[in-house]
Amino acid sequence: MSEETILQKQDNELPAILVQLLKGVIYEDRHAKLWLSLLQLQTAVRDYFRVIGLELYLDESEGYAFLKQQVNDDDNSDQLNVPRLIPQRSLTFPVSLLLVMLRKRLAEEDAMGGATRVILSREQIIDMMLLFMPEQKNEARLNDQINTAINRAIDYGFLRKLTQSDGNTLEIRRILKAFVDAQWLDEFQAHLDSYQVHAETLEQ
Repeated sequence: MSEETILQKQDNELPAILVQLLKGVIYEDRHAKLWLSLLQLQTAVRDYFRVIGLELYLDESEGYAFLKQQVNDDDNSDQLNVPRLIPQRSLTFPVSLLLVMLRKRLAEEDAMGGATRVILSREQIIDMMLLFMPEQKNEARLNDQINTAINRAIDYGFLRKLTQSDGNTLEIRRILKAFVDAQWLDEFQAHLDSYQVHAETLEQ
């Protein structure tokens, strides 16, 4: 591709890529044309967002790209801190637990060489969660908490409702792997183990 062609593509296609990334995630399967343009223009995209303190995270094998806040170098006292553009989310225990369960399910499917798409019913997810949620006398309230966590995961883009399923059949989006890494899993598992030991002590 000639330099003139690249510059023309930047003029024509770069604005749409930048706007979509500022709005959310670019998926290969949902934004096929934008995805192809992003692969070709990713250097220009990275340069643009670096100026405003954002970093492009692109996983070509999994087919998604999104923006992350750059981590400031604390040792560089002369560098001005860029205001945070991407807010940090504080997750509740049910949402954190759900993300861990979904991430582990993805890892299990990958280890077995299973299908790239992992699809679960809402009832399956609820059953997974009930094994680790604190026991409550009010079962309806517990189910409400789990369903709220599921809906929040959908809002965050980690679960996707399949069409014509009335929201009861959900696909785990593989972008979850970028947010819940091995360290995050280990830290949450340690907290979960401590909670279970405490719960068993109370029952004795």
